[in-house]
Amino acid sequence: MVSSNPFASLCLSSLLLTLVLCVNGVSTSSHNDTKIGEGYRLVSIAETHDGGLVGFLQVNQKTSIYGSDISLLRFYAKHETNDRLRVHITDANKQRWEVPYNLLPREQPPALAQTIGRSRKNKDPITVSEYSGSELLFTYTSDPFSFKVKRKSNGETLFDTSSDASDPFSSLVFKDQYLEISTKLPKDASLYGLGENTQPHGIKLYPSDPYTLYTTDISAINLNADLYGSHPVYMDLRNAGGKASAHAVLLLNSNGMDVFYKGTSLTYKIIGGVFDFYFFSGPSPLNVVDQYTQLIGRPAPMPYWAFGFHQCRWGYHNLSVIEDVVDSYKKAQIPLDVIWNDDDHMDGKKDFTLNQGNYPRPKLLKFLEKIHSIGMKYIVINDPGIAVNTSYGVYQRGLANDVFIKYDGEPFLAQVWPGAVNFPDFLNPKTVSWWVDEIRRFHELVPIDGLWIDMNEVSNFCSGKCKIPEGKQCPTGTGPGWICCLDCKNITKTRWDDPPYKINASGIQAPIGFKTIATSAVHYNGVLEYDAHSLFGFAESIATHKGLLGIEGKRPFILSRSTFVGSGKYVAHWTGDNQGTWENLRYSISTMLNFGIFGVPMVGSDICGFYPQPTEELCNRWIEVGAFYPFSRDHANYYSPRQELYQWESVAESSRNALGIRYRILPYLYTLNYEAHVSGAPIARPLFFSFPTYTECYGLSTQFLLGSSLMISPVLEQGKTEVKALFPPGSWYSLLDLTSAITSKDGIYITLDAPLHVVNVHLYQNTILPMQQGGLISKDARMTPFSLVITFPEGATDGEAKGNLFLDEDELPEMTLGNGYSTYVDFHATVKQGTVKVWSEVQEGKFALDKGWYIESVSVLGLDGRGALSSLEIDGKPLSGVSDVKVSVSEHVHLDGHEKGEKKTVMVALKGLNISIGKNFAVNWKMG
Repeated sequence: MVSSNPFASLCLSSLLLTLVLCVNGVSTSSHNDTKIGEGYRLVSIAETHDGGLVGFLQVNQKTSIYGSDISLLRFYAKHETNDRLRVHITDANKQRWEVPYNLLPREQPPALAQTIGRSRKNKDPITVSEYSGSELLFTYTSDPFSFKVKRKSNGETLFDTSSDASDPFSSLVFKDQYLEISTKLPKDASLYGLGENTQPHGIKLYPSDPYTLYTTDISAINLNADLYGSHPVYMDLRNAGGKASAHAVLLLNSNGMDVFYKGTSLTYKIIGGVFDFYFFSGPSPLNVVDQYTQLIGRPAPMPYWAFGFHQCRWGYHNLSVIEDVVDSYKKAQIPLDVIWNDDDHMDGKKDFTLNQGNYPRPKLLKFLEKIHSIGMKYIVINDPGIAVNTSYGVYQRGLANDVFIKYDGEPFLAQVWPGAVNFPDFLNPKTVSWWVDEIRRFHELVPIDGLWIDMNEVSNFCSGKCKIPEGKQCPTGTGPGWICCLDCKNITKTRWDDPPYKINASGIQAPIGFKTIATSAVHYNGVLEYDAHSLFGFAESIATHKGLLGIEGKRPFILSRSTFVGSGKYVAHWTGDNQGTWENLRYSISTMLNFGIFGVPMVGSDICGFYPQPTEELCNRWIEVGAFYPFSRDHANYYSPRQELYQWESVAESSRNALGIRYRILPYLYTLNYEAHVSGAPIARPLFFSFPTYTECYGLSTQFLLGSSLMISPVLEQGKTEVKALFPPGSWYSLLDLTSAITSKDGIYITLDAPLHVVNVHLYQNTILPMQQGGLISKDARMTPFSLVITFPEGATDGEAKGNLFLDEDELPEMTLGNGYSTYVDFHATVKQGTVKVWSEVQEGKFALDKGWYIESVSVLGLDGRGALSSLEIDGKPLSGVSDVKVSVSEHVHLDGHEKGEKKTVMVALKGLNISIGKNFAVNWKMG
């Protein structure tokens, strides 16, 4: 749902300009190159009982810019695993705000009280020293204090806080409300991450673009601005002499920050908290995400149906509209698994309520019974603002349990869709219990299948300290609902509301309390909103996950707009309020790929754009991209014309084609879901994940991979019926025509035909792709026969291919093997001296056997085409002449400039196999 006038957000800068002019303090730009502090010197160093290092840092000389420096700091370094190093720097004398350890569980550094006694020992520390782990090396210099993190295997410096004349920057700065630290970078480093923002230049971080991290409700159409989530992590990919290595750096801090990337250096400027750095050694991009999610939490397992297609719209005014949408999708033969409601189902836009006039409960229950019986699902929205209304049970129970964020001892008053609201304090255990109970109560009223938690940055239509106006209705019930109608006054009396350093909030240095909770408001245990602001959506996600998990013991599905480090353990994400423009279609790919790096692999953008109405051509092309988002949903604004996929016949045709592919590869997507859950591996990936040494793809943001091997090359420009696509070295096969092949030794650009209803999808060599026959609902598609597509390098005389398949009872909370309700299959294939072998290794086969799943066909691509196929055996038995198995051989067509007379390559297809997936099998034959 949009939270402000969608068209006005384009003019956000001008709307806020007058506010910015009134803000006191020094701007981010004016002191960008000014020396803010004089640095620190190391005054003591010692080993800790847990194998770490602890040292104390004395300020060299205090300065007054942005406040006074903290005199004594404690730094703590520890190799927490073989591939993870932590460096933690804080005030040595008192506890400072950190991301709560109960929200994001991790090791705690030694208590200050245990180490402060050592602060004055060892007056003459070693000038340079080393602290070595398995793969990372930590070194420090004492005065001014700086540190480096190196990779031991190749000697690369990954992080270096020492300044020099070539790229001068401030030494370490640590004040109460201003922290600064920088690192040098090599010019050829490719950086990714630091979100959430809409990056116009693609997935690679772009020098001099602003990167501000602070959860903010402004439309995703705003470029280079802090959006709904905060992820202060980046991946650094380097290539030295043809050898690639990746690492990542996380600064675990929830306070607002600006990050300045110059190309040869990166500087953090943060308005609170501590320096809590984690370094992940990689060396491959997949290793990095594995190590990162090992710390922050593995991505949540998603139910199978969540990989089906979803339809939503703000403005489904009554139940009959929803019923018509479902019927129309079926009539148009377009797959649909999930129907959504924005706030239209609510009574007066109040959470956990039902509008009995437009959505009468008996009729709604009957509708849900009907769609549930065929495997479809129903999800509704939920906003955190709880309407201030004495006749509203949710509010009454919240008030009785004291669950709301406070200001001046009273629940902080704000305005969102229902009018005056209070916001739950999800840092309070009592709030979590109340929220879980409200979810349970609502589920008894309406048996929903998931929750969509929106507006949780948190969004507020007003700013400052407000009260409900006397003698006028608020909201009026007419006109836009996002106009503030409370009586409000600015809050600037504290340093929390008006900090000395102004981050580039909303892209224009907006006050940090603008259109959100006042930053001097107070959470449970006295925690300030100033510190906890960016954690709101994350904390709400955890509470919502707990609530849904407790209802029926099913695997929760939650979609959250605001995210933080670790959110992927609980929720999926969509990229917020986008526009129906070609630019926004392109941006959606970069944002999706970023969230895979952030450990939130279940991600997608509003297909066809949230507003305004897309053109028919754009909607065709958007579904051809959106069909391959991990989370695939069409969603439109209240004020936009209808844009369901069946509204245009041309879009319906493109949808049948693109979603037809999606529903056939659902077994592959679901297996990627399992891989994400056990190792963090993104579902949608940049090409460099599979081709880290191929520098040509480092900045590629117009194509992407699903898993390691399936490449999507969509049309992203108006009027185009072909697409120039990059094919990294090796052999690629079109999923639309398995006989169509592209092979290159060093990588190649190919211009592909792409008529309006066609999206190009290619499968890489050495892969075994499990597919099914598709359907209109994932429940039905799931029970169709399987096929295996096996790819070898073209004409390979010695090749090996692999694939895997995870199957389970997809609504059980745990996604794991060994529970009696799951099966895992490794598929293998080799070609050697003319003999082709295909076989499987099955773990926990009973579940698949009980379901009756079987493989109907196997297609092997890229085989040397000389001679005929012979000696076909299945499980050691020769193929009988009366068998139902049909064998066909088809020659490949080459799109990469192969000359006539070059060696012929073929596809061999076996059909009618009827091989059980739950048992090991082996198929082999000879070529020629």
